[in-house]
Amino acid sequence: MSNIAAINTSNEIDHHIWSALKNSLYTGAKDESIKMVLDYCKAAKLDPMQKPVHIVPMSVKNALTGKYEYKDVVMAGVGLYRIQAARSNQYAGVSEPEFGEDVTCNLGGVEITYPKWCKVTVKKLVNNTIVEFTAKEYWLENYAAKKDTSTPNTMWQKRPYGQLAKCAEAQALRKAFPEIISQQPTAEEMEGKHFNDLEMEVKNITPKSASISSKLDSVLSHQEEEVDVSQEPSETLAELIELIKMYNVPSSIIEKWCSKAGVETINHLDTEKQQACIKYINEQYNYSHDIEAA
Repeated sequence: MSNIAAINTSNEIDHHIWSALKNSLYTGAKDESIKMVLDYCKAAKLDPMQKPVHIVPMSVKNALTGKYEYKDVVMAGVGLYRIQAARSNQYAGVSEPEFGEDVTCNLGGVEITYPKWCKVTVKKLVNNTIVEFTAKEYWLENYAAKKDTSTPNTMWQKRPYGQLAKCAEAQALRKAFPEIISQQPTAEEMEGKHFNDLEMEVKNITPKSASISSKLDSVLSHQEEEVDVSQEPSETLAELIELIKMYNVPSSIIEKWCSKAGVETINHLDTEKQQACIKYINEQYNYSHDIEAA
């Protein structure tokens, strides 16, 4: 029986695998975080014992409070990118990392020497021809700093070359295999950083209940008031538009809102209806509503 098959549809976990994950591979991690790893591996048909993903504590902005909270986030490692590339049967290898000149400077009170840049080339077989995809990453643009400082974190102080090489390889793999490799950053790239460093928000996109949508429909079904669309967007409308873009709200939902209100676009919704839409998005998509462990 494979390690993947050991996790069945009823979410029962082989106790030997669980013991290894909890006491060896993900020591100190919370049970619910390890379960997220298992869910990820099951969905992607990965062997959790190969540790293809990492549990990374991330500083995530709560869309409701505006404050940052630490959450455990499951993120792919560069090792998973290598697995996905190998599965394609088009992966033809990777070059040794090439580094730029050394730079020595003081960052947050710590003197450190690091390579200015690193370049890695991934080779891909395309129509019996080997095509090269090169990525060049700069140390200062990638290093992770300790909280609220410019001081490199422990890993980037100990391995200034190795960490940058992983980032460059991950980027080269994304360029070579965009159809099978996630465009999200790896754990190595995001360790110690805020999610908004890459203009990202972690969110739970699982709808909570039909009752929220029903309440929204009730508000939107009321008669629409006159709105002067020639004016600049109000703060409420601007916030609504920002949330729609942030959470990639499906156009079908937006069309439903407008249809219920009897208007053509969200610009014509009055303030009350816009606020109802904002509440709906925050309740449906906001990360602060954690998925409860089974």
